[in-house]
Amino acid sequence: MTRLVVQLSDTHVRRPGELAERRVDTAAALRRAVEAVQRLPLEPDAVIVSGDCVDSGAPSQYDHLRELLAPLADRLHLLPGNHDARDAMRDAFPELAELGPRGTPVQWTLDLPGLRLVAIDTSVDGVAHGELDEARLAALDATLAADRSTPTIVAMHHPPFTTLIERMDDYGLRVGRAGFAAVLARHPQVDRVVSGHLHRSIVSVVAGRPALTAPS
Repeated sequence: MTRLVVQLSDTHVRRPGELAERRVDTAAALRRAVEAVQRLPLEPDAVIVSGDCVDSGAPSQYDHLRELLAPLADRLHLLPGNHDARDAMRDAFPELAELGPRGTPVQWTLDLPGLRLVAIDTSVDGVAHGELDEARLAALDATLAADRSTPTIVAMHHPPFTTLIERMDDYGLRVGRAGFAAVLARHPQVDRVVSGHLHRSIVSVVAGRPALTAPS
């Protein structure tokens, strides 16, 4: 059975009419991306936006994001990044119960026929780098252990590998990288890991599994 999962990342949406870094029309870019998804020959089973959905976590930015993503609403799944604010995201998308209760990491599982999507929250309030503490890793381990047979994709914002881009590695997953690899090693059903944060496409390997970043 063919399953199609679309990943968008680092959309950095601002208020209507505002440019990111005073020069990038991120809203126009996201509109083009949504239109491209709508033109796909197969309808996606899921569309993941893997963090930095907005540029500074402002509620008005999430309102704009919601408007831009409306054509994909029935298959949309969000993850926070270092530019996001979890509770503002929850307020803007109250129908996404998977975002969980206020004040907690956003970690969800989507079970499709023949495929699982498991999201883990690497963001830390107030800083650019990412972390996976023992509690988040334990939750991931338990989620993966609940189904060891279905092929699984793990989604996150900060990539769990070294890129050799010094500035981005400084802002990368500083805590929990080894622990994440150890969890993956215990769960061979994990087919790949997808992330964002780097604004470019990079392919690496973590615990013998492909690890890919989506461009902005």
